[in-house]
Amino acid sequence: MTIPTYDGRDLLDVILPSVVSQVIRGELEIIVVDDGSRDGTPRYLADSWPEVRVVVQENAGVTAAMNRCLIEARGEYIALLNNDLELAPGFLELLASELDQHPEAGSACPKMLDFHDRGLLDGAGDVMRWSGACWRRGHAQRDRGQYDRHEPVISACGGAAMYRRCAVEKVGPFDPDFVAYLEDVDWGVRAQLRGWSCLYVPGASCFHMGSATTDRPSLNARHALLLRRNGLILTLKTFPASALVLHLPA
Repeated sequence: MTIPTYDGRDLLDVILPSVVSQVIRGELEIIVVDDGSRDGTPRYLADSWPEVRVVVQENAGVTAAMNRCLIEARGEYIALLNNDLELAPGFLELLASELDQHPEAGSACPKMLDFHDRGLLDGAGDVMRWSGACWRRGHAQRDRGQYDRHEPVISACGGAAMYRRCAVEKVGPFDPDFVAYLEDVDWGVRAQLRGWSCLYVPGASCFHMGSATTDRPSLNARHALLLRRNGLILTLKTFPASALVLHLPA
């Protein structure tokens, strides 16, 4: 289980207790990749969470930190989690069980709920239009059970997902050119084109604070640009040529 973090020491006080309390079969490896934090995160983890393995790198951005998580993890399944989450009981076991039952699935994702208003959906797997527009299903909708069915989706939100190691080895890492945003959808589409599905597992749930790391005044303008740029890159880079021709008007 891996968590990339940047200046998120206080956030770790929320996610880590919910991680260590997970009951799973086998050994749970917990890794935090610190992307050059300036708030003393590595020292804090060493003092307060000795069971956590800390990997420190120079600040390289969200996608680079996510890729470092994939490199450092050693298990058959790799859970990748934002630092601004709280996991519900059974989260890891339910995702792992779904991957056990579906060897054709390269990834699995949970029902994400708003941390502050837990009846509000944050996302139920990613979807994408032929125009290249991407979004989290159900985002900002009231949870009335409309996304309580197990079903395939185009991609898992990289903020709360479990990946099969052999799928990662065949599909490759997240594309570092994305820097931040949509690198998870890009990976999901590439996986689909190689025959690896993504499963939505509504029984597994977590609570998301939402952009607690990236939504800062100093970063907002750059990340708005990245979202627009990355949507174009995703479409041109990932869509088959025949689909690009067919859906060019969109």
